Amino acid sequence: MAHNRKVSIAPQPARIQLPSLATPPATVLEYLCEHFSRVPRETWAARIDARKVCDGKNAPITATTRYQPGMTVFYFREVELEAEIPFEEKIIFENEHLLVADKPHFLPTTPAGNAVNECLLYRLQRRTGNPDLAPLHRLDRETAGLVMFGKVPAERAVYTGLFAAGEIKRKYRAVARVPVELEMDCREWLVENRLEAGSPWFRMKIVAGEVNARTKIFLKDVQEGFGEFELNPQTGKKHQLRIHMMSLGFPILNDEFYPELKLRERGDYSDPLQLLASEIRFRDPISGEELGFQSQRRLTCP
Repeated sequence: MAHNRKVSIAPQPARIQLPSLATPPATVLEYLCEHFSRVPRETWAARIDARKVCDGKNAPITATTRYQPGMTVFYFREVELEAEIPFEEKIIFENEHLLVADKPHFLPTTPAGNAVNECLLYRLQRRTGNPDLAPLHRLDRETAGLVMFGKVPAERAVYTGLFAAGEIKRKYRAVARVPVELEMDCREWLVENRLEAGSPWFRMKIVAGEVNARTKIFLKDVQEGFGEFELNPQTGKKHQLRIHMMSLGFPILNDEFYPELKLRERGDYSDPLQLLASEIRFRDPISGEELGFQSQRRLTCP
């Protein structure tokens, strides 16, 4: 299927704070090239020459600007050709404080990779006319389902604090292969381990150490070799649910990252990851009201 493509520049700048490193690079340009290794050096050099990269005082960075830990660097994400993602989000709730969207598979929550304006955040900002709209948490590009957005900048910390304190109850649905011959004496698990960045950089791995990822998992039903699972994360590490399902021997259907890396071709929207952020429940800290939302999307089996 052919899709329209266009040059895209993000409407808002991204920012990064330069960290303290044991062996820091000599210049900001060197750091950007190392940190964003998928962006060619020529691209960063051209952006800097065009005065599109600035410091915290809005002064343009040059090719020789020295690396300084703690410096804030602003830049606009841009891609020469951006494909339109042919799936629509749905707004299922909105008041003066919050907006809750039901995200389709393949649409990133915020700009990522070759997606700049084709992300849930900028779509919703354009649709609502609210440039202050900001996500209160994230879903992977491959995952569908509920995402909460804050509408008032001064209120964001109140809501993000609920996630940090574990006061927002989230429920996910997933489909995985369950061999017919497998004897299932146990149908519920508490998976606890430590996750850290792996290789390549966009994958995570289980390592020894203090637990930082915890999920309750329930096998709800099995039909013709496929199981429907309910996942209740108690923490929010990157790719946590995907790795925890894999660790039980049930990698989520159509997962292109785990257990093996099988990246799909750009523009291939077949066989979406069978993972859905299906439910969110919490007490609103501003109104005191109990709120609950359910995704209108459904998972599919072969």
